[in-house]
Amino acid sequence: MRSHRPSWPVQAPRVARARKILTTVVTASILGAAGGAALAQGTSLSLPGLVVETSKPKATPAKRRAAQPSAPRPVAAAEPPQPSPTGAGAPITFDGRNSLTVPTTAEIQAELTRVPGAVAVVPDTAYKQSTPAATIKDVLDYVPGVFVQPKWGEDSRLSIRGSGLSRNFHLRGVQIFEDGIPRNTADGYGDLQEIDPSAYRYVEVYKGANALRYGANSLGGALNFVTPTGRDASRISASADIGSFGFHRLQSSIAGANGPFDLFLTASWQEQDGFREHSWGESTRGSSNVGIRLSENVETRFYFGVSDIMQRIPGSVTRTSALTDPKAAAAINVTNDWQRNIDAWRVANKTTIKLAPGTAVEFGAFYNDRHLMHPIFQWLDYQYEDYGGFARIVDDRIVTGGYRNRLIAGAQLHNGRIGNRQYANGPGASKGTTPLSSSLDRSENLALYAENSFYFLPAVALVTGTQFLYATRDRENRGGSVSGSTEFNLWSPKVGLLWDIDRTWQAFINVSRSAEVPSFGESSSVAVPAISFTDIKAQRATTYEIGTRGRRPDFTWDLALYRMEISNELQCLYSSFGTCQVVNADRTVHQGIEVGFGVVVMKGLVAPGPSPDRLWLNVAYTLNDFRFDGDSNFGNNILPGAPRHFMRAELLYKHPSGIFFGPNVEWVPQAYYVDSANTLETEAYAIWGLKLGFDNGGPFSAYIEGRNLSNAAYIASASIIDVALPTSPLFEPGTGRAVFAGVKYRW
Repeated sequence: MRSHRPSWPVQAPRVARARKILTTVVTASILGAAGGAALAQGTSLSLPGLVVETSKPKATPAKRRAAQPSAPRPVAAAEPPQPSPTGAGAPITFDGRNSLTVPTTAEIQAELTRVPGAVAVVPDTAYKQSTPAATIKDVLDYVPGVFVQPKWGEDSRLSIRGSGLSRNFHLRGVQIFEDGIPRNTADGYGDLQEIDPSAYRYVEVYKGANALRYGANSLGGALNFVTPTGRDASRISASADIGSFGFHRLQSSIAGANGPFDLFLTASWQEQDGFREHSWGESTRGSSNVGIRLSENVETRFYFGVSDIMQRIPGSVTRTSALTDPKAAAAINVTNDWQRNIDAWRVANKTTIKLAPGTAVEFGAFYNDRHLMHPIFQWLDYQYEDYGGFARIVDDRIVTGGYRNRLIAGAQLHNGRIGNRQYANGPGASKGTTPLSSSLDRSENLALYAENSFYFLPAVALVTGTQFLYATRDRENRGGSVSGSTEFNLWSPKVGLLWDIDRTWQAFINVSRSAEVPSFGESSSVAVPAISFTDIKAQRATTYEIGTRGRRPDFTWDLALYRMEISNELQCLYSSFGTCQVVNADRTVHQGIEVGFGVVVMKGLVAPGPSPDRLWLNVAYTLNDFRFDGDSNFGNNILPGAPRHFMRAELLYKHPSGIFFGPNVEWVPQAYYVDSANTLETEAYAIWGLKLGFDNGGPFSAYIEGRNLSNAAYIASASIIDVALPTSPLFEPGTGRAVFAGVKYRW
């Protein structure tokens, strides 16, 4: 039987493959399973009850007392919302099961109701028990404003409010955090293949400039993937999934707590042949965190993670090929065996100290190591090292005069270096051995930020904030490159209002500035004159946003309208050999409407009573209007790369016994352009699926899901270019009819 495993060139990785580290982690998981169960049941030192109050217990006039609405939860696909026990301003109680460092799902949902802009929390219950949880699309499907375009394997194009549309590879425009710790490289690059959706308790989504909470500085905002702790995870869990096109996945975790110590460890293995030719992939990933409660008011937590990813790349094809022969790979990708292989590991620490009721400080440090072996048009051998530290203080109190005030302030240092080596890639002995170019790229980023919420009325807060970003980019030529350096100093203020209309309903409005520093991937060798990366400016945006969100027993909603006026957006204005080259556009506009809601269509159909069965409609709709604004070459053309309308909807029946089933649909009713000249489009599509499963909150759950059951040929993702031809290879076909099934057991 032919092995799928990619061959490696003569210059093998200079660091130990992450697989060796992961083998140790998995072995420890197996050997420690019994110990983990014993740890969770330990009867040694127990932690005393602990209460952190979000305001001082001071009597204040009723007319000045801050409103404390219950926290609206995001719409969950497989679960109608239930009453939240924690209000937005209510005390957070630590009873020995919770963590000072990591908020529970209910706590973070309450926390995000204090943001005067579009944010969301996606709990793991929304996708883990009812989907394969194999890609980031499974996680973010029902968050309006977030557009995930699957490509191959676990890779996707990710855009929030039109961010990073010109990036045809990897990720730019959205900052990725794990447990509040940066996962992007220091120059802004990111890779979604390293994200294992099965490893997280919940995901925080911050759209646009609303990501100030973590000092993020990007057009699209930020995603924070938060892992469980040994205090809130199942002692032992295991799951298995299988599906079409050779999909297999195994995942397990252990967790436990004893006295001041807790541990969570998870590992997964995933393999698939892929729908398209030349799309085999295998991923082995693991992560863990160890918490130590040093006292009632101090906790420190250590994080570890490894990834070993091998993936063949089928490549982009013409529009005709994508719609008539969707399984076919690009010929050059097969001939030269295009791949993307990643070995990565990371270590980090975060410590939280409660200084007083309502006041806490958080600080930590991190180190990420990533080795990319990437044979494409050339053989790319990149070594990434990123390191940094962060500190943040939160102070929530009643100030003089009886007014509530909440301050968040912090700093984030994120530095890194990239050792770039590029070799010839082609058939024969020259493959991966003939050097072409090399450079050493260094990035430095220091972000200082502060945000203050002052409740000048009992239910209305004035929110003001600012961020200062200092960044440098320096390239040292080591052969075939061009040296250079650049520096940025950027201020980004914001102001907004947050109105708690009642305990279940909020409205917000804000005006915010944001800045995004270019990565080393931006420049153009075909412009006249050529544009070096040192000539690329930071893109700047002013965002106007208004919206409302709320949560009633049978209805939840999340509505936002926004307009971004952008200068120097990083856009594809030139191309060479069919490859987009990104430079600064003059002025562009991103505006849109984001609508998410869930509603009980019917309840008590066959099981009336205090816990009736429900028929739950879940909808996420996004209207995108992204345009050039008087561009010298493209006028007011539509920006390529995103559909004008995008909708996901699901009608799910859930019985009190835990049985659920229902159909879902993904609809793009209008084709979108793939070039700035607006000459070539994708094609409108609608695909539908069904799911059936069981999850009653107990130890066992199972599901079976069918996707694209009509077997429609459609375009799932597209690269962009300045001016396209009908034969331009820019399109990634969507997966045909597929069925997945999985089981999960928790002890």
